[in-house]
Amino acid sequence: MLCSVVLSASRMADGNGPNDIDNDPKAIKNWLKKIAHANEKVTQLHFYLHDIVSGPNPTNIPIVVSNSTARSPTYFGLIAAIDDPLTAGPSPDSEIVGRAQGLFGSTSLEEISYHMSFDFVFTSGKYNGSTLSVIGHNPFLHKYRELSIVGGSGFFRLARGTAILRTLTYNSTTGDAVVEYDVIVLHY
Repeated sequence: MLCSVVLSASRMADGNGPNDIDNDPKAIKNWLKKIAHANEKVTQLHFYLHDIVSGPNPTNIPIVVSNSTARSPTYFGLIAAIDDPLTAGPSPDSEIVGRAQGLFGSTSLEEISYHMSFDFVFTSGKYNGSTLSVIGHNPFLHKYRELSIVGGSGFFRLARGTAILRTLTYNSTTGDAVVEYDVIVLHY
């Protein structure tokens, strides 16, 4: 069993999966040579992030919690890791289109607000194997928030753009949330 896991992991690492983008250095250099003649594209994406804090399989777990974090009304000092599913619809049973993987920290003494640094890792459809890198300030209780798209890979090489997010549902007892994302990306 361990041998098959290692073999599968090495196949994924060497870029020989069924839907991998060609990440060979020569292929990337050739792609970059063509960019001078390429037109910039605009891609709009819409999906839902499911942030699961409760239950036996959370997708959001604390990494660092200081002594003062527990006493802070804004959770100041909390650092957590996420591996949240991204779905085509708001239901957790919707088609999974990717994962949001990364870190966030509670960075405000005045309101619940997070500094987010994570990637959208697409796992299906025409963007399978591509990523978008997201960073920014997320004042969680505001109706709409905006995060910056600062890069990407695969289909989204040299990406930049914006992600507008809105909390669709939030369970104050469990901490679980469904967040709607509207993303606009400029790329080649």
